[in-house]
Amino acid sequence: MYLHDVVNWTDFNDDTLSFYCAISVDMIQLDLRTGGRVEAERHVRAGKDSTELFEQAREKTESHGLKLQTVFMPVLEGITLATENRDEEMAAFVRLIESLGKAGIPTLAWNFKPMGNFRTTADIGRGGAVYSTFDYAEFDRNRPRSHEPPVPESVMWDNMVDFMHAAVPAAEKAGVNLALHPDDPPIPEPLGGVAQICSTVEQFRRIFDAFPSDSHRMLFCQGCMTELAGPRDVYEIIAEMASRNKIALVHFRNVKGRLPRFAEVFIDEGEVDMRRAMETYRDNGYSGPFGMDHTPGFPQSMAGPAGKAYANGYIRAMIQTVYGR
Repeated sequence: MYLHDVVNWTDFNDDTLSFYCAISVDMIQLDLRTGGRVEAERHVRAGKDSTELFEQAREKTESHGLKLQTVFMPVLEGITLATENRDEEMAAFVRLIESLGKAGIPTLAWNFKPMGNFRTTADIGRGGAVYSTFDYAEFDRNRPRSHEPPVPESVMWDNMVDFMHAAVPAAEKAGVNLALHPDDPPIPEPLGGVAQICSTVEQFRRIFDAFPSDSHRMLFCQGCMTELAGPRDVYEIIAEMASRNKIALVHFRNVKGRLPRFAEVFIDEGEVDMRRAMETYRDNGYSGPFGMDHTPGFPQSMAGPAGKAYANGYIRAMIQTVYGR
């Protein structure tokens, strides 16, 4: 079994990689969301062949004894909202898939949420740590400006289908796994004027049934699925998606509460029995990577990457306990 963590391309350097090697991480996900600050993201958005850039990134990762398993890139807004430059952006995304396949990077993580994530005032936890929090009542009192015109579920679904028509065959041909991350928070309504269609189990069933393919899977964010279903029912969702071979990788997070209010807490203090969760993945055939995704923020100046080390150590111990060494 494998331990997986996320590195933004702006932090993709020898110090970062050697740190992850030291704390026993096996695989890296490179996040391309840099605001256009790195060449790779600019190449992707421009629709250029990025094979050489990704090959160099893979080789650099491997030089530290790690594997570059995943690249994360959200589906571009022209595709999700079907704007006038949709065809150019669709071609650019297909080119990204092709480049990853040629560079030997097996997974492309993505999302389909043009309005991004939504959060409210953070909770403060143990030691003053800051917990990413969503409170629907607070959000409803202070809603952000909505997209104009509003985009209903039917239109978003049509846009998703158009995207999958191009992306899934390209992924199959390139030998790349597509890993779709859920909406965050997973609420199937227009939180910012655009309907969220990657929130519920029923929506994911519809997405996977529309384009059945071993290359078409899910970045299973256990945090999001717990926020949706609650800690008592998340194990059933894990079992369903794992048994269908629809999980490409796992964000192994814990939370307190469920919608309409939740907080993302330390991995050991949430309401999910993390051992039971990992046993459910194992018992339903999942053998891919587990990653922390993110962890509460530390207020202490000396903390540095302590949260990452803490969460990864916990997951490593859990993997050894449940799956064996």
